Amino acid sequence: MPTAESVLCGLADDRATGALRLGKAGVFYLTGGRVTYAESACCPRAEDLLVAGGRISAHAVRQARQAASAERPGGDLLVDRGLLTRGELEFCVLGAVLDAAFFLFDATGVRMRFRPEDRHWLGPQWYFDVTGLLREHGRRRAQLDQAWPSAELDTLPVVPLARIPAQQVMLTSLQWEVLVGADSSATPADLARKLGRPAYSVLLAVRQLGAAGLLHRPEPPPEAPASAPTAPSGVLPRRAGGAARAGTAPEDGTAPGAEAGAVRPRPSPEWLPSATGDPTDVNLLIRLRNALEALA
Repeated sequence: MPTAESVLCGLADDRATGALRLGKAGVFYLTGGRVTYAESACCPRAEDLLVAGGRISAHAVRQARQAASAERPGGDLLVDRGLLTRGELEFCVLGAVLDAAFFLFDATGVRMRFRPEDRHWLGPQWYFDVTGLLREHGRRRAQLDQAWPSAELDTLPVVPLARIPAQQVMLTSLQWEVLVGADSSATPADLARKLGRPAYSVLLAVRQLGAAGLLHRPEPPPEAPASAPTAPSGVLPRRAGGAARAGTAPEDGTAPGAEAGAVRPRPSPEWLPSATGDPTDVNLLIRLRNALEALA
């Protein structure tokens, strides 16, 4: 199955314009072979970040989206109405695209479909070369691994420790927001939407907090117990309590000093068949012994 990287590179070579949809994972929007917008199911969108930051209202976003057209994209409407400056809009789109692209490049097992001429309602606000997005994806992946080289905290609920293992700690503003906003049920992606922060930034903060020992980490899976050694075939197991007393016959029917594997015939009660040294009789005795011990 082709990857998002290979398909995007092919569309860039063809200078395509349209939307590359990666199933339910998200979508890349291209104009002339360059990415102009991206959305991921793991990340807040540009308008979500603007609304959460109090820069614009959700009502204004809905109005601009409904009035957007190919001639006048929604982003231009927001700027023309004085709701945003061009710089604010471009900066927000820059962060949202880099955020979404990071997660979209890691999406696997998705069915990709390209829709020519399909455009995002905000319109082109920033142009990204595919190679530049891939380079930034690699840089961010290395940054995550440097903070904490394990993905065990990436999708689990963020659970802060009740007591920190130090006299004092230094936190960034985002790390503080993550600790205050964590309710022991929200994942890093949930916290990003709740806080109105880029998902990658929240994920990096979570890994940094985990590395500092301020979050609960998942318990390692228990190791499988070592299997008990099995007795050789034809040898009856001894009862608990150790070896038989000196001068008495062991419970397995052998005489004192005889080999453990040698079973000697002895008189059987009337309700049992007579036992001999035949292996069939030995196996029968073993089954009967096990049954009696299970009833005891």
